[in-house]
Formats: sequence, C-alpha cells, structure tokens
Amino acid sequence: MSRYARQIAVPEFGPLGQAALERARILVIGAGGLAAPLLPYLVGAGLAEIHVVDPDTVELSNLHRQTLFRETDVSRPKAVAAADHLATLNPKCRVIAHVAQFGPENAATLCQDMDLVLDCADSFAASYIASDMCQNMHLPLISASVVGMDGYVGGFCGGAPSLRALFPDLPRAAGTCATLGVLGPVVGVLATLQAQMAVAVLTGQTPSPLGQLVTFDARGFRFGGFRFDRAPEPAFAPKFVAPAAMTTNDLIIDLRQPDEGPLAHPTALRRSVDDIANNPPMAQAGQRILLCCRSGLRAWAAAETLAPHHAGDIAMIALGDQSQTLENTP
Repeated sequence: MSRYARQIAVPEFGPLGQAALERARILVIGAGGLAAPLLPYLVGAGLAEIHVVDPDTVELSNLHRQTLFRETDVSRPKAVAAADHLATLNPKCRVIAHVAQFGPENAATLCQDMDLVLDCADSFAASYIASDMCQNMHLPLISASVVGMDGYVGGFCGGAPSLRALFPDLPRAAGTCATLGVLGPVVGVLATLQAQMAVAVLTGQTPSPLGQLVTFDARGFRFGGFRFDRAPEPAFAPKFVAPAAMTTNDLIIDLRQPDEGPLAHPTALRRSVDDIANNPPMAQAGQRILLCCRSGLRAWAAAETLAPHHAGDIAMIALGDQSQTLENTP
C-alpha cells in the first residue's frame, strides 16, 4: 500500500476511500485537453478500470495543452496513446481504449456497468447525449467545459439535476477550442477540479459535488459557483439520435449548406434555420421530425422553433464534419 500511502493518510479519505477507488469503473469521454491532466491523477489514485473513448488522432496543435502526449504520438489514436502512457504510470489500473465517437448508437453500451461518467469532450452534443444517458441509468456525471480563458465543471445526474436542467437553452452560436482558442493551464485547472469531483463521488465524500457547479475565470483568477440541487428538468428536451435511426417515415431536414456534406438522407429536405422560422414545415400527424446539422447547434435552434407547431416527436442528429467526404466524392 506504499503507492497510495499519502492519500490514505488524509483523514477524510483513509483506507475506506482507497478501497472504493480500487473497485471503481469509470468512462471518460474524450482523450484531449481535459482528459490529459485528469487521467494520470485518476490512474495514479488507483482506480480499478478506466474506459477512454475518443475518435481522433493526436495532432501537433494538441501538444500545448494535451500534456499526456508526446511528438512521437502525432497521428496515433488519442485513446490508444493515452492508454499506453497510463499503463507505465500504474499497471494495476486497467485502461481500455475505444477509438470511436461517443454518440447515441454506443452510449448505452459504453456506460453499462460504470460507476461514473466523466465528460471531457469538446462537443456539446456529446455532453447532452451523456447527460441523457446518465439520467436514464441513474449514473453520476462530472462534466467540464473550457474555451478561451473561462470554464466550468459540475456534477450532474445520479440523483442530481441533469445538464439540461442547468443549461436548458443553447446559444445560437457556440465556439470550440478549435475556433476560439484555449490556454493550456486554464484547461489544467478545470481538469484537476474534475478529477477531485470524481474522487469525491466515488468515495462518497460529503457534501457531494453532485448538484454543484464551479466556474473559473483566468483573466482575474476568479472562482465562482453555486448549487443547483432543485433545478427543474425542462419540459422540452429534444434528444439526439444516431444517423442510422433515420427512416423514410420521418420528415428529415438537413440544415447544412451543400458544401458541408452530402444530403443526410435521400428523402431529406435542405432548409436553413431562418427558413424554418419563416415557413415551418408541416409534418403529418404522429410523424417524427429529424433535424440534422454538423454539431447539433442549428438542429437545437430549429427544434425550439418547431416545437410550438408540431405535437409529435422532434429529434436531432449531429452528423459531424462531412466536408472531406464531399471533397472525396468523384
């Protein structure tokens, strides 16, 4: 036990806390900036099993903040490179790599038998898919987000309100680390808080971080936050579904421009969010409306616009970046 002696010596943690970690199985969504500091802390702490899911490969532009990787990892799958590096830190912690996009088609399988889910994805669609799944499975979710010099981390689901309860509405435009930039140390601050929240949940520390949001503004080195234990779940909560869920019985609307990718489905209509607002499409009674775009942001905006006009089901599909697919089409 000499490996864990220093953390066992903490009175609020002790041998019972260590035993809890050595039984824990968690899922980490994303192997990028947030996961890079978070994963070594949790592997070092002695968790039993960590599953890491990420579809991307390491790029040179990642290295300023994704400190788990080295230049020799460039072009390797992030999940695999992370698992290899972590195995040298603590071979007693089993790290399993899943080179895949976390989405509606695999969320249930990946979350099955987990004790906790950590959202480290740079994608609000993945965050809401994770929240919906964790809410259904009564799994705790620790979600973090960082852009530029601001970020937050919070504990959701598992008996606490979901991500939708705290953030029921999305902005009409949202940036990512790729579009708005991000500073590495800011990511590290939020990632270590996320790791500590994970340890607190897994070991049953009180007060629980579930139902609590912590914010950080690096411009003035200001921390903030609040509890949201009684936040109500929104009445309107359109779900993300997998592209494979599309059928000819659905009214499918592709909100992308032609240069963003091929039509989502042969029966799909290509419309814009503004066009839908001015001329809402009329679905048949009981027909499902599927709204497709790259990230899900336009689909969310269109869903809110259509909700007063359609009594049936409205769902969203985040297709990802398909511009390369269009370029490679003969």
